[in-house]
Amino acid sequence: MTSETIKKKTNKSAGKNIRTLRHERSWSQEDVANRLGISIPAFSKIETGVTDINLSRLEQIANIFEVSVVNLLSLEYVEEPSNQDVSLNIIQKKLLDRETEITNLQRKVILLYEELLSKNHVS
Repeated sequence: MTSETIKKKTNKSAGKNIRTLRHERSWSQEDVANRLGISIPAFSKIETGVTDINLSRLEQIANIFEVSVVNLLSLEYVEEPSNQDVSLNIIQKKLLDRETEITNLQRKVILLYEELLSKNHVS
């Protein structure tokens, strides 16, 4: 692998990690660009891996996100959830909602039975 290929992969990886960290914090590109003192298009080029990131810029970005430079450069540092993970989370939430709904309905049935029993004993 050539040094140019390594540089491109590093820039892409760092950009992906930066984008993921930004999304985790619900920050816009404008928010981060302002903190870095650069334009939004310049920051966008960092996130997409188009721009070569120098060490001082990496340190600045790492400080903003409160992570180490090594973590920004790591190929495995931040993983975006796969579509399968997202689908599983949605299904789990729906299941939990249904279980809650069933529990609430069971409580209502119990209350109705208790009410029916109390009316039958009173008469």
